[in-house]
Amino acid sequence: MRTEKVNFYSEGIKLGGALYLPDSDQNKPYPGIVQGPGFLGLKDAKHYIMMFEKLCEAGYACLCFDYRGWGDSEGNERGWVMPKWQAEDIRNAITYMQTRSDIDADRLATYGSGGTGGGNAVYVAAIDPRVKCCVSYLGVSNGRDWLHSMRREYEWVDYLKSIDEDRKKRVTTGAGAIVSAREGGIMVQTPERQTTTIKKDVADKIPDAMPLACAEAILEYSPIDVVHKISPRGALFIAVEGDAVTPEQQSFDLYEKAGEPKKLVLYRKTTHYGIYNDYFDDVAANVIDWYNRHLKYHKVEVTEKK
Repeated sequence: MRTEKVNFYSEGIKLGGALYLPDSDQNKPYPGIVQGPGFLGLKDAKHYIMMFEKLCEAGYACLCFDYRGWGDSEGNERGWVMPKWQAEDIRNAITYMQTRSDIDADRLATYGSGGTGGGNAVYVAAIDPRVKCCVSYLGVSNGRDWLHSMRREYEWVDYLKSIDEDRKKRVTTGAGAIVSAREGGIMVQTPERQTTTIKKDVADKIPDAMPLACAEAILEYSPIDVVHKISPRGALFIAVEGDAVTPEQQSFDLYEKAGEPKKLVLYRKTTHYGIYNDYFDDVAANVIDWYNRHLKYHKVEVTEKK
């Protein structure tokens, strides 16, 4: 696998990315996969790169980048999670792939893992016909339900009140509350998240503080409302049974609302973060098989009737 540092612009903001290319030039132009990182994720995470290595071996080029305001990308709003902005960034990443002579502009797909990462892969595929198929790995179907699932009912009622009050404060004072993204301001950290080392390699680069306004944006985030628009293009959903971070019901709901072709893979006896090691080879095989079905083509096609 060859790695090329790249830059492109999204709504005038310079984004930093990494393009992973197969070692062989034999199948150029390559079909391309575009990934925006998951919730509080960065493009350089090792568990992302492990998947890119597998995809490159299978003949795919993979572009992963930091959203505006994150990692190596520019942007004044550092560390904000705004799904609409992220979707724009992914769509501009797709456009960047179309400008390259070594990428097949007609064979592009989205991939996303972890919360909003998986949800973004669905959302962009639904609204952008250039995307020929998508893979959503532990994805969010509805931001309101996702945030609600982390809280007891009385906590949820209080949380909604705090978001409403913050909205009023932003209008009257010009500034809103800054909260911890992990400690209840956005997400409620699970015991597994407190001990996992899956993001250890990039943890020191990930900001924790962000505006409470980001929670409001996530409440309005609903890939399930558009997932039906992906069909007749293909959608693969991957979930973990008993997932305490992004409940599997989120993937179930996406699968039920999606048109065909579609596929749902449910893994048992693992966890939200554990799956990246426990079932890595099997997940990679399912992902590659899906892309092979929906992105690859033969230069010669024969139809015969006897």
